[in-house]
Amino acid sequence: MGLTRRTMIGGALSIAAAMPLPTPADVAATRHGKVRGRRQDGIIKFLGVPYATPPLGKLRFQAPRPPRHWSGVRDAVDFPNPAYQVAGAEMGPGRRMPAPSEDCLYLNIWTPAADRKRRPVMFYNHGGGYMIGSGSATGQDGTHLARLYDVVVVESNHRLGLLGYLYLGDGHAANQGMLDILAALRWTSENIENFGGDPGNIMVWGESGGGAKTAAVYTMPAAAPLFHKASIESAAPLRFPTREGAIARSERTLHLLGATVSQLRDIPASRLLEIQVSEAANGVAPWGDPGPLPGFGAFVDGHVIPRHPFADGAAPYAAGKPLMVGTCRDEMVFFSLFGPPDIFRIDEAGLRRELGGTYQGAELDRVIDTFRRSRPGATPAQLYFAITTAPIWRDAIKIAEAKAAQHAAPVFMYQLAYPDPTLVPGTDFPLGSPHASDIPMKFANVAAGQLPGKLATARHMSGLWAGFARHGHPVAAQVPRWPAYTPRDRATMRIDATCKVVNDPDRSERLFFR
Repeated sequence: MGLTRRTMIGGALSIAAAMPLPTPADVAATRHGKVRGRRQDGIIKFLGVPYATPPLGKLRFQAPRPPRHWSGVRDAVDFPNPAYQVAGAEMGPGRRMPAPSEDCLYLNIWTPAADRKRRPVMFYNHGGGYMIGSGSATGQDGTHLARLYDVVVVESNHRLGLLGYLYLGDGHAANQGMLDILAALRWTSENIENFGGDPGNIMVWGESGGGAKTAAVYTMPAAAPLFHKASIESAAPLRFPTREGAIARSERTLHLLGATVSQLRDIPASRLLEIQVSEAANGVAPWGDPGPLPGFGAFVDGHVIPRHPFADGAAPYAAGKPLMVGTCRDEMVFFSLFGPPDIFRIDEAGLRRELGGTYQGAELDRVIDTFRRSRPGATPAQLYFAITTAPIWRDAIKIAEAKAAQHAAPVFMYQLAYPDPTLVPGTDFPLGSPHASDIPMKFANVAAGQLPGKLATARHMSGLWAGFARHGHPVAAQVPRWPAYTPRDRATMRIDATCKVVNDPDRSERLFFR
């Protein structure tokens, strides 16, 4: 028995045995060669496992190709390159992961043991709006999920932004970034048994942009045989942009680059990123209802993604796959945390001014009155965030309704409602449950020493997600039975330090948006 040490994993304090020297149990076989993982914190981590050939040179903008075979045992002990993007805080020399690179088609696996035991597999799509993010970020580290719940966690890096979604027309690949995720999912289905996972029980899940990617997977015919249940979190993509919109976007991109299709392979990736960033600064969103010029992200190309995810009902080839869908109660607070704090101090006039771009006249009066009656005592700032969050919740409800209408596998609706009392800096506004606050909760990565309510909420949420992965029905200790969502009862799990099922929560708000 080795010495013990305290470690900080994903922001959470744990006690783990000192890492022993590699043993045969740390080596697993893939179809393309053997890999050696790192035994640490009570599990084995296989980091930077290749699932496709690097998409470089002539392979830029093409569909991913299988990885090359290798001889001997390949070390898989360090986090891989994130997809090419504006580097985040954890990316670069001396940090958690290397600098972003076009050579990015790798995945990470956290497993209790590479023993061929058939554990549930939790295949996570990272967020970042198709533009940023990584399958190696601290908040979504899979260590605690794997160890606490005896599951296998898989996260991939995949092409993002312009390099992942520039569509060059007939004869060229479409949705390359989603094809990367499909390749990673196929790799998982074919190889995960050697890493202690069950290829017959794979859950696909993701938050924000990762929720949109999960909705795309749920809509891709080629993905249907490769997974068995899904969870769409803090994203409600009823529709994707169309092929025509993607072509318009590519035409504009070529114009801005002053290049032809044949020249794209030779343009430095840094120049491509400049164009992507400049367009994002012009307000181009990578998801949402299609406009005349959509951003870079998943789109209906007619083949890889043949239809909208939920606007016309749920995909028939996913009918038998259970689904979870939901949001954080205070989603939009997150998007105001990076600017001046003035929005958190608005008065009644400021509330009307902030909402005036979306609602006018009698409709503005009616939406404010509806939410004020529904949330007595709310400040103008709280009403503002409730009203701007509500459309995300409304569309999540539409997804649940579309799934329930299939009368096949169940759908489970949730809302993270933990009222974090931490104040927004420089204000007296409590944080609540903003966008992305669910990530450390689901991964059981809430630091020891946090408020007891936050720790309890994380225990409930991570347990429910692992329970859904195992059973196809979200169950966890000290959480009431979670009924499937139906248009009659609209049962919704309010996830908090004490969880409870609420039928048709905020009903008057739902009816306003109907």
